[in-house]
Amino acid sequence: MMTFKAILGASVATLAIGNVASAQTEIEWWHAFTGRLGDLVAEQVETFNASQSEYKVVASHKGNYSETLNAGIAAFRAGEQPEILMVFEVGTATMMAAQGAIKPVYEVMEDAGVTWDPDAYIGSVKGYYTNTDGQMLSLPFNSSTPVLWQNRDAFEEAGLDPDMDLSTWQQVGEALDALKAAGHDCPLTTAWQSWIHLENLSAYHNVPFATENNGFAGLNTELAFNSPTHVNHIQAMGDWAQDGKFVYKGRRNEGGADFRAGTCALFTESSAGYAGISSEAEFDFEVRPLPYWDGVDGAPQNTIIGGASLWVMAGHSEEEYKGVAELLNFLSSPEIQAKWHQDTGYLPITAAAGELTKEQGFYEANPGTDIAVMQMTAKQPTENSKGLRLGSFDQIRGIIDEELEAVWSGDKTAQAALDSAVERGNVLLRRFEAAN
Repeated sequence: MMTFKAILGASVATLAIGNVASAQTEIEWWHAFTGRLGDLVAEQVETFNASQSEYKVVASHKGNYSETLNAGIAAFRAGEQPEILMVFEVGTATMMAAQGAIKPVYEVMEDAGVTWDPDAYIGSVKGYYTNTDGQMLSLPFNSSTPVLWQNRDAFEEAGLDPDMDLSTWQQVGEALDALKAAGHDCPLTTAWQSWIHLENLSAYHNVPFATENNGFAGLNTELAFNSPTHVNHIQAMGDWAQDGKFVYKGRRNEGGADFRAGTCALFTESSAGYAGISSEAEFDFEVRPLPYWDGVDGAPQNTIIGGASLWVMAGHSEEEYKGVAELLNFLSSPEIQAKWHQDTGYLPITAAAGELTKEQGFYEANPGTDIAVMQMTAKQPTENSKGLRLGSFDQIRGIIDEELEAVWSGDKTAQAALDSAVERGNVLLRRFEAAN
């Protein structure tokens, strides 16, 4: 794997640091990362700052994804907004509707005169953050997709072949039966239940999550995740929960600590779990493709991205925007992107970064780390599988979480819970439509 020292080359070592400080333009970047990912962002910032003398980027953690978005909105209202704000993918429609609060990335790059090719970005990633004219509004930064993480040691202890096929949920169910029978306390857990088990379930099985091309075609969309495909999956998981084969840990990534500690055998989580799992797990683990339901026509299709993009906030100087353009170009470079991809498990946002990673032998040395890329690019996305663009979606996810929790506890059937989530979520969509 390339080091940052190698990326920058010998020229960085010759920078006259004493001459840099006085004339630098400061760029604020607010993000939502802590732990290993926060350290890697800090490393990127340090590398950029050392590579040139005109700009100084200051990165600040502002809480989780929701808190960072809210902090950015509050700061803009107070006239204290940063130049760059990390916003998770479900906030895309909100940011697009915030006219006057943002400066589209394509305008930032054009105005700065930076040599930049928007077609260099992977289509299934770029499409999430472009307008109807194909212009990029924000820069994909940490793009991930869900996969199945396996504790191979737990399988062996349960008398299971750790190489057994886990491609379908039917096969996963058989493994859960055996793990539970062997006395395993946590056969399966998950992170980000709406993203993985409804949003990606929809795309992977080529069924709509919502009407109007999942919101891409207009604001008059209605939710549609109470179809038979959705209900059957959630009911299966609800039944597993009642049998102790699926153990619910929380709405975000609370289950990650359990998997990394070796107490859960299977874990549906972001491909970006690689950063923490590879550094903490003291057991033999493997990355598997996200399972699909055998018998659903068209499955598996493709999964969709999670993570966040970088939005440029309005109200800053021309010089500051030039610095932003230089930073975004730096973050998109093949060397920096390849290292970010290899360190974190996030997708390479450009084809060149993926090719460089392959050339460096990373995939061969780390089997399974290319699964996320293959899931996203194996098939051309359909109207059902290119992503979601729904207003108030952070709040809608909160509703979904409540209803799914009622299924896991046995208080509701999947059909009743998903019908209720759709009805409640549609109320928020109508409010968002009326306000925009």
